[in-house]
Amino acid sequence: MKTFGKKSTGARLERIKASPLWDGDRFRNQYPIAPGLRNPDTSMPSILDFICGGERRVPVAPLPSMNPLESWRHKPDSGLRATWLGHSTVLIEIDGLRVLTDPVWGQRASPSRIAGPKRFQPVPVALKAMPPVDLIVISHDHYDHLDYFTIKALAKSDVPFVTSLGVGAHLEAFGIAPERITELDWWETYTLPNTGLTVTAAPSQHFSGRGIKDRNTTLWSSLVIKSEKHSVFFSGDTGLTGQYEEIKNRLGPFDLIMLEVGAFHPAWGDIHLGPENAMKAHALLGGGAFLPVHWGTFNLAMHAWDAPAEALFLHAEKSNIPLIMPQLGQAVEPIQTELVKPWWRAVDTAELPKSETEKGDQNAESPLPKSMPWPLD
Repeated sequence: MKTFGKKSTGARLERIKASPLWDGDRFRNQYPIAPGLRNPDTSMPSILDFICGGERRVPVAPLPSMNPLESWRHKPDSGLRATWLGHSTVLIEIDGLRVLTDPVWGQRASPSRIAGPKRFQPVPVALKAMPPVDLIVISHDHYDHLDYFTIKALAKSDVPFVTSLGVGAHLEAFGIAPERITELDWWETYTLPNTGLTVTAAPSQHFSGRGIKDRNTTLWSSLVIKSEKHSVFFSGDTGLTGQYEEIKNRLGPFDLIMLEVGAFHPAWGDIHLGPENAMKAHALLGGGAFLPVHWGTFNLAMHAWDAPAEALFLHAEKSNIPLIMPQLGQAVEPIQTELVKPWWRAVDTAELPKSETEKGDQNAESPLPKSMPWPLD
């Protein structure tokens, strides 16, 4: 399937093997798993748990959202503005430039159009209606961060891409010209030509792969986006790692910190933050306006769809964390943060009877391709 992407070969593979993060046959996390990140009393969920477990995993109605096009016509007063478009897709406007993170407009976080986690929340603006962007950054190659159909559409533009080592092979397979792709190892920096904008790849605690035979053959990264006046941290996907303190010391401070908070599980604490560990990560990074991402779009774990938002809202209020929780499509400037309103509570979460189609999907013999990695993101 074309959606799986392509393996690295030639000079790209040699560069991968030269990375200090490469361990003979694959990339490996460098920081020891902190005690307590994996609950010893909780077993790893099965595929059956993923398909049938948990309650209220999908809202019964679309989440409230805004069309950001009018806001985007006017430059941000502060020079820095972020618009959450769903999951980990954010349009960052930073001192006259636009940077798009992990763009996913596809309907499923899967190599298949008919199976795998389906989007339950539409993107608030069509891809073809997006304003021109100056740079696209992609943290790693999982399907909810690297979408074949979105990249194929973006291949028609000339925007450059910055991503982690090895992911460029997928981008090329999806139609992106090689000269538009820059791949970074941790602590390497890319400078957008003729601007003062830089992107630095930094550590994260995760994994990679788009099938069962390519596990950890591409790198995963967090990304720091800097202009001459502002700095933004984007976590990609990660578990809690003490390397965040090193990131703060080497690349901080940050005006905006975007951390993943959804798709968490007691057995996945080393690869996904979840709300509680996201707040710890925020502290390690030195604080700053906190925009949670990686929630409210795909059903990727057994928790309720709004659990990340609710937990963050309650804990951040007690901890006095400068939390930003805009509706989808709402353009916000970190310097102008207001008191968070729990807008997600207005969504009707009462269970509705399953349609015959949904029942059929659940009873399908093979709802996910056999070559899907696990966990899915």
